[in-house]
Amino acid sequence: MSPSPAGKGSSSRGEDAAQRQAGGPPDAPGGDDELAAGVRRRQARHLRWLREGEPTLARQLARVGVLGWLIAAPMLIGIFVGRLLDRAAGGGIFWTAPLLLAGLGLGCWSAWKWINTP
Repeated sequence: MSPSPAGKGSSSRGEDAAQRQAGGPPDAPGGDDELAAGVRRRQARHLRWLREGEPTLARQLARVGVLGWLIAAPMLIGIFVGRLLDRAAGGGIFWTAPLLLAGLGLGCWSAWKWINTP
């Protein structure tokens, strides 16, 4: 015996209700889609680790060095420009201190962006 069209329709309605209760279809934005994207990212990282292996000590030290220069260089530029402006204005550290802090902020932001790039 084949199912009647009415039986098929009720089954479809039951599936729709189950999808709504589970948070929608898997392709819908939110819920499952974010979870699936997270799983795909983790799997890609794991496959890259299997392919490339652990980074060498030299590579890790290079990363630390780059990170240090990303923070230190803007600070040094801020100090240099601040001292030039202070000498031109004849003041103490009126420009040096704020430009040092601006360089620190720029350096930390640059380091954060560099760390978070794939």
